[in-house]
Amino acid sequence: MNGRFLLRMVYLVWAYGFASFSSLEAQPRAQATFQNPLRNDGPDPWVTRHGGYYYYTNTTGRNLTLWKTSALSDVRNAPAAVVWTPPASGPNSAELWAPELHRLDGKWYLYYTATDKASPGDNTRYVFVLENSAADPTTGTWTDKGRMNTKYTGLDGSVFEHDGKRYFLYSAYVGAQSVLAIAPLLNPWTLQANKEVIIARPTLKWEQGGGRQILEGPEFLLGRRGQLLVVYSASACWDDNYCLGMLTAPKGADPLQAQSWTKMPTPVFKPSAQNGVWGTGHNCFTTSPDGRENWLVYHAKPAADGKCAGRSARMQRFGWKPDGTPDFGVPVSLSQPQPKPSGE
Repeated sequence: MNGRFLLRMVYLVWAYGFASFSSLEAQPRAQATFQNPLRNDGPDPWVTRHGGYYYYTNTTGRNLTLWKTSALSDVRNAPAAVVWTPPASGPNSAELWAPELHRLDGKWYLYYTATDKASPGDNTRYVFVLENSAADPTTGTWTDKGRMNTKYTGLDGSVFEHDGKRYFLYSAYVGAQSVLAIAPLLNPWTLQANKEVIIARPTLKWEQGGGRQILEGPEFLLGRRGQLLVVYSASACWDDNYCLGMLTAPKGADPLQAQSWTKMPTPVFKPSAQNGVWGTGHNCFTTSPDGRENWLVYHAKPAADGKCAGRSARMQRFGWKPDGTPDFGVPVSLSQPQPKPSGE
């Protein structure tokens, strides 16, 4: 066997190995997946992204708790930080619901619903707010800024900014109904006086389930064509067909004018018997770590049992329709793996 032949054999072996390696590298890698729920006990979930982290919270009823994580799909394994416990008595001493964390003017604000332990119920239920100047909301000191000066009792306060102005949304108790109201903010804890406007009432059959007429959990979303969107929860939380509805206002419209808003005639996200998902509601929106994907975070329950209990926090990616409104699709089964958010 001469040297030239040996060199040729070595070359062929090297070339074959390199080609095989290159072929393997060219094959797409299996994408990492996750499965809902994000948290088994997760009613009224809320998420905000800041500084490379997700801050998650949900209703506990007894305190305000935050979970901090760099990967939202793994929030179940994040440590819990109880950041505020209510006083033993007073207007915000009981039934702490629907917390929302917002970063405004370089500080953190926690909006939450509460009632008075001495006289609990809808007649004393309001939205309250706390303030924290720490860079990380799981640290620092939370200062009680008191009750939001809403015109009505109510719940589920939220804040959004648009065209350099800041607004407060909430679900107001008006007679036998829960309606959606909006007001401009003077500062993060004060509504401008006499500016509050009701923008939607529960007029449709799917908004009147569970023996109540309820619109709640309003959340702002900017449409892809500049339109203003408010996605809300409809019917009572114990109604198995609890779902999401949506209001739309055209680009450039004044959000403080009731006539600016048009209600979609059917739910934009609703339960799926086929996938075993019921009571889909109380949502928020976030993006993937790289900002390329939009995600819907919401709660739902696995059984059509006519109860509020059993709500777990879930999320799924959503897209957009040609008209610039969101396409939330169908709620995903708990048994279905989903690709993790891009950038995790």
